[in-house]
Amino acid sequence: MTAEHPHLLMVYNADGGVFAMVSDAVHKVLSPDTYPCSLCMITYGAVSMKREWRVYLERLPARVTFHHRDDFAAAWPGARFELPVILRESGGQLSMLVSASELDAVETVEQLSALVDARLAQPQRV
Repeated sequence: MTAEHPHLLMVYNADGGVFAMVSDAVHKVLSPDTYPCSLCMITYGAVSMKREWRVYLERLPARVTFHHRDDFAAAWPGARFELPVILRESGGQLSMLVSASELDAVETVEQLSALVDARLAQPQRV
């Protein structure tokens, strides 16, 4: 991808699979304050992606790949990032676009969208 059309990786601090998704949905509803994935809390309802986030991603001039922590570890075995995280991939190298602590501070899809847009407008950090 070119600099105008980056490849972003959205990495959730949750495992993939049906059992994990059901457990996560229950956890988010019953105890949202202790749920460990702020990226999930911002972008998903109990079971599906929020419409505002889906619309944002569809208009975003970037390729987006979604990972859960288990499949991210398998796809990128040497990568060490605190999760959740939004990464930019270029030439097989990953750089942080939005950190876990920044995601923890975001409360809405609109805030996250503005943060991603602002970061994509900056020169790529290596």
